[in-house]
Amino acid sequence: MKSSWVAKQNVIYQAPASAGMTSSDKIYIREQFGKFQRIRRWLNFVLVAGFLLLPFIRHNGAQAILIDVATQRIDLFHFSLFPQDLMIIALIFILAAFTLFFVSKRYGRVWCGYACPQTIWTLMFNWVERRVEGSHHQSKAMDNQSWNRKKLAKKITKHTLWLMLSLFTSLTFMSYFEPARVLYSDFFTADISPVIAGWVLFFAVCTYINAGWLREKMCQHACPYSRFQSAMLDVTTKLVAYDASRGESRGPRKRTVAKSEGQGDCVDCNLCVQVCPVGIDIREGLQYECINCGLCVDACDETMVKFNYPKGLIRYTKQSTSEVSFNRANLGYALLILATGVSIIVWGLNRQSFEVNLLRDRQALYRVNTSGHIENTFLLKTLNKTQHLKKYAVLLSDDADFTIETRTEFQVQPGEYLMTPLPVSFSGIEYPEKQIIEFVVEDLQTGEAITKHSTFYAGPGAW
Repeated sequence: MKSSWVAKQNVIYQAPASAGMTSSDKIYIREQFGKFQRIRRWLNFVLVAGFLLLPFIRHNGAQAILIDVATQRIDLFHFSLFPQDLMIIALIFILAAFTLFFVSKRYGRVWCGYACPQTIWTLMFNWVERRVEGSHHQSKAMDNQSWNRKKLAKKITKHTLWLMLSLFTSLTFMSYFEPARVLYSDFFTADISPVIAGWVLFFAVCTYINAGWLREKMCQHACPYSRFQSAMLDVTTKLVAYDASRGESRGPRKRTVAKSEGQGDCVDCNLCVQVCPVGIDIREGLQYECINCGLCVDACDETMVKFNYPKGLIRYTKQSTSEVSFNRANLGYALLILATGVSIIVWGLNRQSFEVNLLRDRQALYRVNTSGHIENTFLLKTLNKTQHLKKYAVLLSDDADFTIETRTEFQVQPGEYLMTPLPVSFSGIEYPEKQIIEFVVEDLQTGEAITKHSTFYAGPGAW
């Protein structure tokens, strides 16, 4: 049986007309506590703690997670990723996207409501605002007052705290691109480079504007996810919804007086609107602005308890209990997630710990050396993709007539791209005009080898 979770089927994506707000109105978010907000706050605490602490984790004497833009290298504990490893980055993002689609198919925009940094920082800034300016009613009343000393002091305090929080957020974010210990030391001793200082200032301003001023407008007008969510939702998606059949007709009343005939359970307290971080009225039906955060659920349940009504007037529910299309969609996303996960595992098992590139000397195709032998010169480029010093050897495969006229063993530092000239001579009797030769570069510690082919030229008719 279908649940009457919205007032009308044809308003499921309408704009919140009853909210009485324009796009330029400021939303004064009322603080709310409850079951879903405890979940969100604990999840936010874990995510923010991870964001703050991860740059300080050490591995092998260095920062465990570091994105070095200058050397085009990403360190992730034991692994170092380079531009040659772009495929794994793409696969990880694809896996994250499919997982997000899978969750959205089942629970709507819970990512936006519970884990999105924009929502986390918006509510964090709102927490600071409530501590300084008081409740949302007091904050709105103060904004409508003329300027005075008390108002000025509170505004300066609030924006100072916002700027400090923005700066700390920016420093934390930059510590993923610049070693954290060096960054904080240089910043607080005023020894930071102008480039790094500029980026810190840039991200601090972005955080201050996004979380302090734009807030829900980022979700409504800039974030593409709120726009294409309708393509993922269907009647089996569990969303925050208002039970119109139970709540209507709504109307205010006293707790000590029984509701009159024809009245629904909704007491029209508007708490669901006051706590909404995007300022919509969930009673008007599902709107694309809704981020499924559950604030209105906790607010409504609190009111229902006060009036001795059953909870769940606003709740997480789905329009249909049919599992047919639900299971098909789940299976599709599950297969895509599985395929991407298997691709990541296969890539990891076949990933080479070093890269080799072989180039010919373009100045001269061949020459005669001091021993009277025909000689070609090649340039071997070796990238050590590990975090340890590596020793490599290069040799020619299965041809005794060709000899490398230089040292065949060399060392490469972690992350170094070493260029090694390789003069190769032919000491056989019959000179071939052109012949394919095979180079093998071997890691002397692990035995891992990479084979490269090139052409040896020995006469004017070779080309």
